[in-house]
Amino acid sequence: MAIATYSKFTSFKESIHSLTDPVDREELMNETFLLERDEKKNLEMYYAPFEHVNEHAKIVIVGITHGLHQMKKSFETVWNNGGEEIEDEEVLQKVKNHSSFEGPMRKNLIAMLDELELHTYLNLASTSELFGPASHLVQTTSVLPYPVFYKGKNFSGSTPNILKTEVLHRYALNHLPIELEKLNDPLIVPLGVNVTKVLMHLTENNLISANSIVNGFPHPSGGNGHRHRQFSENKEGMKETIRRYLANNCPFFKKEMSIK
Repeated sequence: MAIATYSKFTSFKESIHSLTDPVDREELMNETFLLERDEKKNLEMYYAPFEHVNEHAKIVIVGITHGLHQMKKSFETVWNNGGEEIEDEEVLQKVKNHSSFEGPMRKNLIAMLDELELHTYLNLASTSELFGPASHLVQTTSVLPYPVFYKGKNFSGSTPNILKTEVLHRYALNHLPIELEKLNDPLIVPLGVNVTKVLMHLTENNLISANSIVNGFPHPSGGNGHRHRQFSENKEGMKETIRRYLANNCPFFKKEMSIK
């Protein structure tokens, strides 16, 4: 489980350790951690240490980008480990475990994954274990690897259009396919229609396989008022995708789950 070759952590960790308050918005969203700015599109991208890649993962959960809450949690995790003699890789792994989809969204995500019975294929009591003792089975990631803000607020993925915005399109093409290459045929769960659109674009360019994607999964945010309807409409199709893909590609799953 090595640090990705594109990791920027070594360049930024000392700046993170030097912060007086790792959860202060003004300390995080400033020129020190600014990676990209598109003034015409009102976009800014800041560094955050979400770079750990779990190369043994069988499930990949893909969001749009990390919000300010997750960004704060990631900096706090690094900052709290500043006085310990541990490898960078271990620090980045702790960031992923403590910060990925952290907050109310995680509860909704777990509920939907459990309803799709994903945990039964993984021999787990619940997919909540993916964020704890079974974290070795999952890779949490984003289409855009670093936090993006539109007009100073969390970027939702809809405006501006990722595929029609040069800086966002560039990061989407250059990040996720490279990360997925490090894994061995994982099942991909895209969170919401905007993530799915990007993944379909990647499949059209032969950068990832369409067969591995659980299409129809809604974004688990509480602000997505359509998520219950979207989930209900697509539930059976998603369950079938999970069953077929995992039974064919992951032999360690329960034999009785295999396709006859």
